[in-house]
Amino acid sequence: MPDIYGSTDGSLMIVGQSTPLEIGNSTALENVYRLNVGGNDISPSKDTGLYRSWYDDSPYLYRVALGVTLAADPNTTIMYPTHIPTYVAPVNVYSTARSMGPNPQINVNYNLTWIFSVDSGFTYLVRLHFCEIAPNITKNNQRVFDIFLYNQTAMNGADVVAWADQQDDVPVYKDYAVLVPSGSPQQDLWLELHPDASDQPNYYDAILNGIEIFKVSDSKGNLAGPNPTPLPRQDVIDPPKARPSSGNGKTKNHKVIIIGVVSGGIALALVVGFFLLAASRCRRHGKESSAIEGPSGWLPLSLYGNSHSAGSAKTNTTGSYVSSLPSNLCRHFSFAEIKAATKNFNEALLLGVGGLGKVYTGEVDGGTTKVAIKRGNPLSEQGVHEFQTEIEMLSKLRHRHFVSLNGYCEENCEMILVYDYMAHGTLREHLYKSQKPPLTWKQRLEICIGAARGLHYLHTGAKHTIIHRDVKTTNILLDEKWVAKVSDFGLSKTSPTLDNMHVSTVVKGSFGYLDPEYFRRQQLTEKSDVYSFGVVLFEILCARPALNPTLPKEQVSLAEWAANCHKKGILVQIMDPYLKGKISSECFKKFRDCNEVCV
Repeated sequence: MPDIYGSTDGSLMIVGQSTPLEIGNSTALENVYRLNVGGNDISPSKDTGLYRSWYDDSPYLYRVALGVTLAADPNTTIMYPTHIPTYVAPVNVYSTARSMGPNPQINVNYNLTWIFSVDSGFTYLVRLHFCEIAPNITKNNQRVFDIFLYNQTAMNGADVVAWADQQDDVPVYKDYAVLVPSGSPQQDLWLELHPDASDQPNYYDAILNGIEIFKVSDSKGNLAGPNPTPLPRQDVIDPPKARPSSGNGKTKNHKVIIIGVVSGGIALALVVGFFLLAASRCRRHGKESSAIEGPSGWLPLSLYGNSHSAGSAKTNTTGSYVSSLPSNLCRHFSFAEIKAATKNFNEALLLGVGGLGKVYTGEVDGGTTKVAIKRGNPLSEQGVHEFQTEIEMLSKLRHRHFVSLNGYCEENCEMILVYDYMAHGTLREHLYKSQKPPLTWKQRLEICIGAARGLHYLHTGAKHTIIHRDVKTTNILLDEKWVAKVSDFGLSKTSPTLDNMHVSTVVKGSFGYLDPEYFRRQQLTEKSDVYSFGVVLFEILCARPALNPTLPKEQVSLAEWAANCHKKGILVQIMDPYLKGKISSECFKKFRDCNEVCV
């Protein structure tokens, strides 16, 4: 890695002290936070070649003082100065920002604040990235602000345009060292920005584009923080409670550690051996049975990552999956037709990646019909059962609020589904972590009503109750008229009779949306879909993920956090800032009450 964090000339002073911090080749740095302020997550592949992950900063903002997010004009070119390498931070960091907002009377009465939990007893290198992207700020003394770190003044009179030699759209960064003294195992490192009125700038405001925080090793090369508190014993793991605690735990006896590690290793070996034996038996049994759903188990693997399960299947001599699907269910596409429609699966036509595989846009019937083509992994048994279920369900069901299946292809061990093209993609990409303009409240309500109608038809309109089992914002698609379409029926279950009020089944679904009762008892009812839909409603209202493990424990699960805020009467404080002041009180009450009964 290039030496872009080093400082051996004594210029990096510890905030509040006259002591310099030297970062040389004998110093170890641990990145603890790297945030794209005011923008979306940036994956390692989108970094500058250093494969760093940059995350959304909103989870670390203090309370509801979110300020406003800014984005550079699409025609703007970010111009790196000669002394700043282009790999210091990607363009996407400098082309988005967060400021305090346009109202000077409000700005002078609050600080734009981020809070970071850090280990005590270490010095931290804090790098702040700046780039003045507002078109109306191009001169010195237009936007001037103070920077505070760990409740101490790090910089008075920060002026980004002045730092950039009176140029806008030019990146700069500033490094600060902060000593967090020994004390409780974890402490909060506050970063605060406040307008500096001493020079009477044009705008009483502040701006920030990116944050990097590194723990600096001590004189012995140590980076070890306090021991985490052991996790609570649970009969069933509750995902939000499974996050490591930042509390302190002390070991009194090294022998106990050794015995525990050895015992754990033996136990792990036994468990692995047991599952290998079970898997072997399942494979042998799979030769006699074309599809197995597997025994009910503890924390099924399908809950992690993609929300689809593995299945077993046979293939015939031509390489097609042997299926119980009637040939007249829907159109059967040849593999040659699929390749032609996608220009041989051209990556330029890639729409996204779903649970079954990649999704491409394509054209069939001589280019007259635009479609979305979902291709499973070739030669893989992953998702065979879901592939067949999807075809069976969507071939038999027709509804305005269901995505339409045009056909499928299963040649050459392929699992390919062809759907109507949804011009506006998934609901989630219009709620957060996207450059797309936010949906209006009316649009959000119409999408909610449409999705609810689709789910209601599943539960009551067919011969038997059908339970979707994977209701979430990525499985609600939007057509060119913004009509909501429920999609991805691969995990759906049919309730046999009205007399049988639930289906006992292996737990399938996505964490954050799972009905806790279904998770505990493994008894599935249509109420499980209703719970998941309630989480979707919270996502639509709050514009944040259903599960965010980077947040404080009580905020990780959106359903739990929003329900608690509702009980305290402060739900309005966590809603999408874009919606504030745009919902009538009566409408908000109706929506809130609907959320409550769903979850």
